[in-house]
Amino acid sequence: MVTLILFIILLGSIIFIHEGGHFLFAKLTGIYVYEFALGMGPKLFSFKKGETEYSLRAIPIGGFCQLAGEEGEDENLPKERTLPGKKPWQKFLVMFFGAGFNFISAILVLFFIAIIWGATSTEPILSSVEKDSKAYAAGLRAGDEILEINGHDIWTIDDISLYITISDPTKSNEFKVKKEDGTVETYEITPKKVKEDGEERYVYGIGMQGEEEHGFLAAINYTITKTGSLFKQMWVTVLNLFNGNIRLSQLSGPVGIYEVVGAQASGGIASLLYLFSFLSINVGFINLLPFPAFDGGHILFIIIEKIKGSPVKPETEAKFHAAGLILLMLLMIYVTFYDILRLF
Repeated sequence: MVTLILFIILLGSIIFIHEGGHFLFAKLTGIYVYEFALGMGPKLFSFKKGETEYSLRAIPIGGFCQLAGEEGEDENLPKERTLPGKKPWQKFLVMFFGAGFNFISAILVLFFIAIIWGATSTEPILSSVEKDSKAYAAGLRAGDEILEINGHDIWTIDDISLYITISDPTKSNEFKVKKEDGTVETYEITPKKVKEDGEERYVYGIGMQGEEEHGFLAAINYTITKTGSLFKQMWVTVLNLFNGNIRLSQLSGPVGIYEVVGAQASGGIASLLYLFSFLSINVGFINLLPFPAFDGGHILFIIIEKIKGSPVKPETEAKFHAAGLILLMLLMIYVTFYDILRLF
């Protein structure tokens, strides 16, 4: 029950912030907002203040900010009160700042974590190497700094996890390492296949626990580095989805996130706050991809409008996004199916 409550609060806050960004800039630019909803499905309760209805819906996943003219011409309002009636830069602000608010909130929370609990070092230096591991046998030792994995530059601890994840565990992987004495060595390492709780996985036997630093400057450095690292993870993940290194079945949906929330809860408030930042940047990044139904899809049409000098017909754009929404729902069902399979 505790995990469920934390899951709802965590996702709900990320969605509220995202839709709040759209809502704020819609109001600032004079767009009529029909409804601001948190959740999906049937309404649990709602109230109307001014021209906007505010509602809480039964399914605690998703939400929306219903803007006038978003789904085609709106004959009930003057054009200047609708989304299509606004200038391209105004529409851009409305569409961008859903993700923009996710990014801002994630950065502020990362800074808060670093100030209160300390800034964990992000340097890609191994804190431990198990003596019975393939990594130890190859020559890796605690204190080694990882410079490259399979030709990819390594800047942070997160990069190590990222490029290990997308590597082929059945083959030898190349690690370029700077030793504590300053020499640079290259090692070929094939991870060890182990079975735990009925699940097979591959392990290198390396530990990457960074040291904690305190102070304002350390917090600023941590926030900048960690934010950049999280954006890089998303960029590399999306690219590797397209080239096939990461399969759709490896992605996580709501069920997978629920499991992560339960695991992170045992780590305390700081772990949950970090998960909030991680998911916020994920949600923001994904929404800015130039695909139908995403904010990035809307921004793509704004760019097209700017290039051609006239807007695309709202009805045409609405059909484009409706088709994208159907594909998105099918993807969600697919990912959720594999999430459930992983539970058994």
